Amino acid sequence: MPESPSPPDPEAILRRLEWTAVRRLDGLLHGDYRTLFRGFGLDLADLREYREGDDVRHIDWNVTARLSTPYVREYHQDRDVAAWFLLDLSRSIDFGARVKKRALSAGFVTVLAQLLTRHGNRVGALLYGDRVESLPARSGRRHVLHLLHRLTRHSEASPRGTKLAELLGAAAPVLRRRSLVFVVSDFISEPGWEKPLGELARRHDVVAVRVRDPLESELPDMGMVTLEDPETGEAVFIDTHDRGFRRRFAEMAATESTRIRDACAAGGIDLLELSTDEPLLDALVRFARLRKEKR
Repeated sequence: MPESPSPPDPEAILRRLEWTAVRRLDGLLHGDYRTLFRGFGLDLADLREYREGDDVRHIDWNVTARLSTPYVREYHQDRDVAAWFLLDLSRSIDFGARVKKRALSAGFVTVLAQLLTRHGNRVGALLYGDRVESLPARSGRRHVLHLLHRLTRHSEASPRGTKLAELLGAAAPVLRRRSLVFVVSDFISEPGWEKPLGELARRHDVVAVRVRDPLESELPDMGMVTLEDPETGEAVFIDTHDRGFRRRFAEMAATESTRIRDACAAGGIDLLELSTDEPLLDALVRFARLRKEKR
């Protein structure tokens, strides 16, 4: 009997990502990791007279009118900011032609978690498989390794349809303070996740991270093949020689992508799409630029 493949080594994965992505992303941000945050921890510290070069948006017009001299508000940033990863670990996340979506998701989460914790922030996670499990928000390398271990473990989810709304609904009682929230999923789910996602975004800074594989958008001509639904285990026999079928498949995938983008736009939620055929660093640079533009 052939031996089963050994499980991934979280320590080796983290070391590789530190060299290939974390350091480079930190360099691109010039150490300003708060580019990733929006609207966090701005507490009024003091008032002082306006000086040339000050941001006019910080002028306190009430004080300025009362004293007949321009005054600006000074702020300090709350450093105790938590980031949470809401992770879809349902069966479909183990799909991928060359790179599994699980590996892509794990890489993204690990890089962001390591970048944030090395600057003193805490990261936590809610993991959704058969049920929702919580990892408390903590900092430190050991915590990142524990999170990575949970991510790279093979899915134990039973063959049933994913209900992403269950994961989103479970976040409300756990995330008591305003947080940066990454919803990492392929969004292959039963309907009904749009409303709880929007509700979550009203209290937190939410980023939807969609992981996908090119084969989920367009089928090549491979002849007669068996397609299995990773969520339910149901299998169907199809003829990919059929151009009409391939066209309908691509149209359905495009319609679903548009629906996901529209749902995020309606809730004011940033959407980052990760593809298994794109280098992770390229996707992270896109994310950093997206956040910088939205600040």
